[in-house]
Amino acid sequence: MPAFSLEPEQITWCAELRTLAAERLKPLAEKGEPGRVNRPLVAALGDLGLLARLFDAGALELCLLRESLARACTEAETALALQGLGSHPVAAFGTPAQRDRWLPEVAAGRAVAAFALSEPGAGSDAAALALDAVPDGRGGWHLHGEKRWISNAPEADFATVFARTTPGAGARGVTAFLVPADRPGLGGEPLDMLAPHALGTLTFDGVPVGPEDLLGEPDRGFRVAMNTLNLFRPSVGAFAVGMAQAALDAALAHTAARPAFGGVLADLQAVSHRIADMATRTEAARLLVYAAATAYDTGDPDVPRRSAMAKLLATETAQYVVDAAVQLHGAAALQRGHLLEHLYREVRAPRIYEGATEVQRTIIAKELYASRREDHGGGAPGAAPRRAAAPRTEEVTSA
Repeated sequence: MPAFSLEPEQITWCAELRTLAAERLKPLAEKGEPGRVNRPLVAALGDLGLLARLFDAGALELCLLRESLARACTEAETALALQGLGSHPVAAFGTPAQRDRWLPEVAAGRAVAAFALSEPGAGSDAAALALDAVPDGRGGWHLHGEKRWISNAPEADFATVFARTTPGAGARGVTAFLVPADRPGLGGEPLDMLAPHALGTLTFDGVPVGPEDLLGEPDRGFRVAMNTLNLFRPSVGAFAVGMAQAALDAALAHTAARPAFGGVLADLQAVSHRIADMATRTEAARLLVYAAATAYDTGDPDVPRRSAMAKLLATETAQYVVDAAVQLHGAAALQRGHLLEHLYREVRAPRIYEGATEVQRTIIAKELYASRREDHGGGAPGAAPRRAAAPRTEEVTSA
């Protein structure tokens, strides 16, 4: 792909977003209850028109949006991202009736969405998904089981739910449903997480769903899931880049002013070289994220590999940069309420959700070997037979 650079209007828009996040969204975020849906914050995202952009933005615009918000207010970024994750399947696969009912409410910040894929025994291994969709004999199903670590659960107004409709079929026997929160038999509770976002469980005790609740086709639910994750994985990387940049900015300001050994910390070569590494890794991650997003927007067939690479590098980079910034600040950064204390808790989860680091490596390797086989017309001459088949890319996920 060609060298990447943003247009001037994109740079201006990102600066405007950072200002909005700092001045209008952060005060609302600070008033929210940790671990619960902050509906005033979601409503403000709607009033500012940011939620509506989720339905017509390309992957690059989504990345710029998430990175910009994350630099100033991670809570606003996460609220927006969870709305997008839960409602994208409705926008992409929903019926006209489903889209008319829910998308205007999501865009306005009046309805909160959830994306219900992970289970206590099924995260990275999609073939292990066990939420059971039992036929009711009238063309519908009853859902039985539990979802865990679900965005906005149990407070969401509706959820995109993935359930097993064909036993023993692995990822090819999963169906996606749109399940409103008022369905009988649907329950759940919030979870107390390290970074206190709105995540929880959803329990299904015979929850009824019908053909009108389908998102896409029966037994094709993982197409819905992977379509969503391929779009959002680069933007998870953008969220990570935003946090890394915020940590880098803080470290630059601190080391340029902090007295040490007759000068300031920045005068020490060990410190200035660490800052240089932090900046270089952050920029490399940013460029890979933008390239993956552009590949998605241009219909590049290599999207799964590029998306996985972007998420892998950006989330691992953010962990490094935030940790390095904490080290440069010393004990002050560990004090409750410090920006870096906040980022230190926030930065850990993105290495797990929407495909853990190890999952991304599996996807990247699978795509590379598949491409090699296509280029060489099959396996390498004289290659030893494989002892066991690796998971297919579409069966490896986590959310």
